[in-house]
Formats: sequence, C-alpha cells, structure tokens
Amino acid sequence: MAGLDGREQPRGDGRATASRWSPTVEDEHARKALELFGDPSRAEVLLPSRPESAAVARRLTQVVVLRHWGLGAAHTEDAVLLVSELVGNAVRHTGARAFGLRLLRRPRWIRVEVRDPSRSLPCLMPVHELDVSGRGLFLVDTLAGRWGVDLLPRGKTTWFALRVADR
Repeated sequence: MAGLDGREQPRGDGRATASRWSPTVEDEHARKALELFGDPSRAEVLLPSRPESAAVARRLTQVVVLRHWGLGAAHTEDAVLLVSELVGNAVRHTGARAFGLRLLRRPRWIRVEVRDPSRSLPCLMPVHELDVSGRGLFLVDTLAGRWGVDLLPRGKTTWFALRVADR
C-alpha cells in the first residue's frame, strides 16, 4: 500500500507491491464510497461493523480532509491512520452491527468521531517495544492534539481532534 505521497509502503507480509498510489484511482474509490455511504462531514455515516469498513472509513476521511477541506498530506495521513484505529476498536470490541463516522471542521481543529452502541470505555494501555497489537489508542494519544470519549444514553462516541491551520 502506498502512502499519500506515493511512496510504497509494505503490506502485511512485509513485501512491497509493484503498484503505486494513484490519486485518480483513489479519488474514484472515494467518490464511490461517498455515493454509497454519504459524506461524513455533512452528517453521521453508518457503516457495517466489519473489518472491511475500516477501508471505507479511511477513504471517506481522506476525501474529506484532503479534497473537501484542502488540508495537507500530513494532516490527512494522521487522520486516516487514527480513524482506522478507532474503527478497528469499534469493530473488534463492541459487538455492534454498525458504527457511525462523523468529521467536523472547527477553527484550528478537525474532529473525527466514531460512535458505537457499547458503553464500555476504551483503555489506553502501556505499549512495549515488541507488542504486535494494542497500539491503537497509544497512536491516537501520541498523534492527536486531543481525544476522548463522550458517553451517550445508548453507547459512546470516541473522538480525536487534530490541530490545523485556519482557512
């Protein structure tokens, strides 16, 4: 998988692939995701609680942050990585059929929210050098300017905010 800057990134087996990131192909995937699920910057988008929904959430986040809001690749890559972590937690740990994704643009901040029906709170665990899992909230805590959980009458919203330059 290639990053937003086009550099090749290793896949799960550790080998680089021959394909390179293409803005045209990615824009087409993102356009299809927007048509199918909606724009999470306008209203919450419901996604099925399946591992493949993380890719949809990443595409939606990328198109909103990079294309709609015109923010740079660094902010986009951080938002895409962190939304993937929150979605992964919602899919793995809540037992829900669906989760909600919402992106908000505020002065000097963007906020990304993942809502699920579980009231179980995520837990930031200590991370050790050889750990192969459990780094999601550590990444969120490290890269986000702020993050937190809002308890709802039926579930919770886990969110992070990234500091960005004013428009």
